[in-house]
Amino acid sequence: MSAMDGCLFCAIVADEVPADIVARTEHTVAFRDIAPQAPTHVLVVPRHHCRDALDLSANPTMAGHLLADAAEVARSLGLEPSGDDGADGGFRIVINTGSRAGQSVFHVHAHVFGGRPMAWPPG
Repeated sequence: MSAMDGCLFCAIVADEVPADIVARTEHTVAFRDIAPQAPTHVLVVPRHHCRDALDLSANPTMAGHLLADAAEVARSLGLEPSGDDGADGGFRIVINTGSRAGQSVFHVHAHVFGGRPMAWPPG
């Protein structure tokens, strides 16, 4: 793990700050958001510090692990769509980049939202 001084999510990954951990893998840590915006709202963060989606794009392997682990978290929490049309269940994965887009912690993270219908457009 590469930690950045003062980074809240690096501190959570290092078990220096408590969090409601949902899953841990070799590459990511997933935990419940402290201010949930849906019945299920989990953050999935890479163990290695990476500022945002732009930085993440330089490491396609890390990006793949983040997306795969976010999808596995959704499955493990029962959010996987069911039925032929996927009308039951379902989830949304969001990565905000920059403060104007809603990023408030500058360690890239995927929000996994579920447990209610999602509106479009999201903003």
